[in-house]
Amino acid sequence: MIAPGRVAPAEIIVVRNPWSDEVLAELPAARAQDVEAALQRARAGAVIAAGLSRAARGDILDRTAASLEFDAEAAARLITQESGKPIMQARKEVRRAINTLRLSAAEARRLCGETLPFDAFAGNEGVTGFFERAPLGVILGVTPFNDPLNLVCHKAGPAIAGGNALILKPSELAPLSAMSLAARLEAAGLPPGIFTLINGGPEAVRHLASDPCIRMISFTGGMAAASAIVRAGGVKRYAMDLGGVAPVLVMADADLDAAVASCVSGAFWAAGQNCVGVQRIIVERPIARTFAEAFAARTAALKLGDPMDEAVDVGPMINTDHARRVEGLIAEATGRGARLLTGGVRRGALLEPAVLADTPTQVKLSVEEAFGPVVSIVAADDLEAALAVANSTDVSLHAAIFTRDLDQALKATRQLQASSVLVNMSSDFRLDAMPFGGFKAGGVGREGVRYALEEMTQSKATVFRASG
Repeated sequence: MIAPGRVAPAEIIVVRNPWSDEVLAELPAARAQDVEAALQRARAGAVIAAGLSRAARGDILDRTAASLEFDAEAAARLITQESGKPIMQARKEVRRAINTLRLSAAEARRLCGETLPFDAFAGNEGVTGFFERAPLGVILGVTPFNDPLNLVCHKAGPAIAGGNALILKPSELAPLSAMSLAARLEAAGLPPGIFTLINGGPEAVRHLASDPCIRMISFTGGMAAASAIVRAGGVKRYAMDLGGVAPVLVMADADLDAAVASCVSGAFWAAGQNCVGVQRIIVERPIARTFAEAFAARTAALKLGDPMDEAVDVGPMINTDHARRVEGLIAEATGRGARLLTGGVRRGALLEPAVLADTPTQVKLSVEEAFGPVVSIVAADDLEAALAVANSTDVSLHAAIFTRDLDQALKATRQLQASSVLVNMSSDFRLDAMPFGGFKAGGVGREGVRYALEEMTQSKATVFRASG
């Protein structure tokens, strides 16, 4: 890690527990000279990283995974303390992070190219060759607060597996899990300069992005920040997950109880701060009222409170400002005709999960990512009408459908404008090995370890002509 050095009090990043408001850490924010030092360190690290064997990269990642597994409970508690994610959910994030690192280790060992049939074309007799996957060099990773460990692993694991150096800028709101991972990588034998963590805000990101040595930027966050990064970065490789307004279709033939249970979990996991979390539920009209009542009742039964409590389902949002923002989205929707079925009361950063019905199509909740504990339920006459509503947004990521009808399921998988369509599962399902990324304006490039590794490497061909 880069230690940014002595700075003025105004440049201190204060990390707070979203539930208790306890100060967890005070970290110096990077200044211009600290950013330059990080870039210099990473340039040297990229040379070292490219020289590491596939076996060495895999071993380092496996040792890091083993270290995390050994300290899994402490890692989960740190996630809960800095992000407000309930402890049961934080433990699952740690398990996923371990899996992400192990997947990265496996991909490091089997990273390969292929032979090329040059003599399949006349005039190339005696020519043979192959291509390999070569590292890009220095990669910038920028991660959000909602999965402060696993999303860091999704940047670091593939970058290291591909022989790159990574500069990571975690969210100022939840950087401690990333800092802990940096220490684990170092203890696992990762040479200096291959992973550099820097704390700071948007200005540090723009400074890093603009440097020519950054060959790729892997960013998870919002559209406004992404646009600023691209303006600063110019022509280089990007992988960006910019979120969605996840639609779930519930057809009249669906298993109602299963759909309700799955959608409630998918909507309010991590207090709704989930880019693939259920936000819009489009229900076929004959069951719309029954579904809405059952969904609201199950939502009202969720336990709210201290995220360290094993029985708590929904903890606080990351801070009061974010909770107020979502409260404002609810107020806008209800002010324009949506009916509030349950929730919506805010106490500090804790916002009761809100369920709205008959939400107008023009309000922000219908077209923008809420990133909070709020769901809107609307009725549709049939599958065609439901698909039209689902596809009406500019941003997209995951979508889902609940139905027992195979024809309806297959039609939805073809016509839903999403990068993944889940059938009889909530939109928030994600396996860390699957390709993951935006659709339409929801982003560019793909994560999922193998697919991120392809983004973070480039083909390099070697060609021979026989001399005899």
